[in-house]
Amino acid sequence: MSVKPIRLFGDPVLRTPAEPVVDFDRELRTLVKDLTDTMIEAPGAGLAAPQLGVSLRVFTYFVDDVLGHLVNPSLDLSEEIQEGDEGCLSMPGLAFPTKRAYGVVAKGFNMYGEPITVEGTELLARCVQHETDHLDGVLFIDRMDPEQRKLAMKAIREAEWFGDPAPVVKASPHRTFGRAL
Repeated sequence: MSVKPIRLFGDPVLRTPAEPVVDFDRELRTLVKDLTDTMIEAPGAGLAAPQLGVSLRVFTYFVDDVLGHLVNPSLDLSEEIQEGDEGCLSMPGLAFPTKRAYGVVAKGFNMYGEPITVEGTELLARCVQHETDHLDGVLFIDRMDPEQRKLAMKAIREAEWFGDPAPVVKASPHRTFGRAL
C-alpha cells in the first residue's frame, strides 16, 4: 500500500495549475496507484495529483462502487445545475453547499495513454468537476457565493488542522523532478 500525506488548504500547490501529462510511463502508473490507495484510505470520493504535491493533470475517483482515474481531462458540462454539500480531503471534516453542473462528460486518457470517456450525473459529475478544478488550481470554496464562502473561510481558520506545516517531500531523482516537460 502506498498511502501518501494529503496537502492541506494553504499549501501553494493547491492553487497552482497542474501540467499536462506527456509521459505515460511507470512513474505515472505509480502516481495513479498512490492516488488510489490514499483516496481509499482517507476515505474520499476523489483525489487529484496536486493534493499529493504532484503538479500533473491526473485524478482518481471512487463513486458508486466504480473506481477509476482520468489523465488530462477536458469536460463538457450540462446546463442543469445541482446544489449539495461538498467536501475536500484538503479541508478535512468540512463540507459546504456548492453548486455544480448536474451532468458531465469528461474525456481524457487512462494511465496507459488510451483515450477514455467518463460520463455521469449527480455525485460522479460533482466529483469529476471538483477534481478537475484541483488540476486548474481552483478549490471548491471558489465556486461558492460570497456570503457562503465567507462562512467557509471562517470554519477553515477555526479548523484544528489549519496552519499545519506542509509535509516534507523528497525530491524526484528524475531529471524532470516529477513534472511533465
